[in-house]
Amino acid sequence: MILDRKKKYLQIALNSNLDDALMIIQSLPRSDRIIIEAGTPLIKQYGADVIRQLIYFWSRGDLIGNPYIVADLKTMDRAETEVQMVKRAGASAAVCLGQASLETINSFVDCCLKEGIDSMLDMMNIEYPVKILRKLKKQPDVIILHRGVDEEKFNKNKPIPYVQINKVLSSYNVMLSIAGGDSIREVQRAIFNGVNIVVVWKEFYKSSSNTGKLAVDFLKEIK
Repeated sequence: MILDRKKKYLQIALNSNLDDALMIIQSLPRSDRIIIEAGTPLIKQYGADVIRQLIYFWSRGDLIGNPYIVADLKTMDRAETEVQMVKRAGASAAVCLGQASLETINSFVDCCLKEGIDSMLDMMNIEYPVKILRKLKKQPDVIILHRGVDEEKFNKNKPIPYVQINKVLSSYNVMLSIAGGDSIREVQRAIFNGVNIVVVWKEFYKSSSNTGKLAVDFLKEIK
């Protein structure tokens, strides 16, 4: 486990392109509670090497320490290969889907442990995450409760899975991340209910003159 369980984190998912990623990272405030996500579209567009690019962008800014980079692989198979690939590129964590086979998830968690990076299990489109967790040999470091982008876009009634927060925390000693909400109100509700990491992306898809202030505003709510 690389993350500090006593802290609350803002995870900024970068999904656009390298130019925007550079501008966004260099506009961020100095904080040890910011996580950078190499989003799935970014990895698909540029490959695992994009992680090295994000680390370089971080080093060019007036930021604290080394960046914590999440590789949002959404692994469904070949867990060991994918984990080793992003570890070599400098990732601090990788993401596997809860929809993957138990063999893949177990391999993923084990390989992350061996490689010294955090394992994150994304429960997008999983109605009862606890049913998956109780079947695993080892628990991942972070459970992601996730309302997908398409779910939100095409089904306005689809809720963010806040209801699963207590169900997971009452049974498992893991950190919780929540994705699928980008408003201050949604962030407040997630933190109030015990989440460790809040993932945002909409307001950070493209760089703007307001990007730095937005990050500051979000951090104020994540205490």
